[in-house]
Amino acid sequence: MNQRIIGCRVCGLTQRLESLPPEADAECCRCGSLLVKARAGSLERTAAFTLAALVLYVPANIYPVLQMELQGMHTENTVWGGCVRLFQDGQWPVAGVVFMASLLIPLLKVLGLFFLVISTRMHSPHVRLARTRVYRIIEVIGPWAMLDVFLLAILVALARLGQLATVKPGPGLLAFTSVVVLTILASASFEPQMIWEPQPEPA
Repeated sequence: MNQRIIGCRVCGLTQRLESLPPEADAECCRCGSLLVKARAGSLERTAAFTLAALVLYVPANIYPVLQMELQGMHTENTVWGGCVRLFQDGQWPVAGVVFMASLLIPLLKVLGLFFLVISTRMHSPHVRLARTRVYRIIEVIGPWAMLDVFLLAILVALARLGQLATVKPGPGLLAFTSVVVLTILASASFEPQMIWEPQPEPA
């Protein structure tokens, strides 16, 4: 029977824990706090959400996010096009923030989740430390992936002031929003305890 040593987050007691069956919980033998909650299909849900986010990442950055009509002129803007325009206008800091929050961080988060799913599924003991580092990085950069949503909301609000322009959501906005939501669901579905689970013994 595979066992691991785990410490209680409440009382700090270190204890041995055997592999849990699906949907089973493990409680601390001293204070009764929840140690581990095994959720069946956690890895499969993470893989499904991550794959869907990766598929939608392409149309989210190809199709226009905003369609603007200003004085009879119709323009369509993609996320990448907005970064390029900001850079050309000399707004380098803003362009860098938008590029990081809208393009780079979501992609790194999706690729990191894919690495966690694949390496955890293979039960590779040689990359456990790497999996832990990737998981911590995902937790750190995760909130920054939401920054673009706030920037987009401010842009729409400013564009509608005084009825100077009419802004309509483009087809890429739904895909872009879906990528953000799916990456959040993928991160929430992944159980970090699976990173250090021992390789299953052959039958």
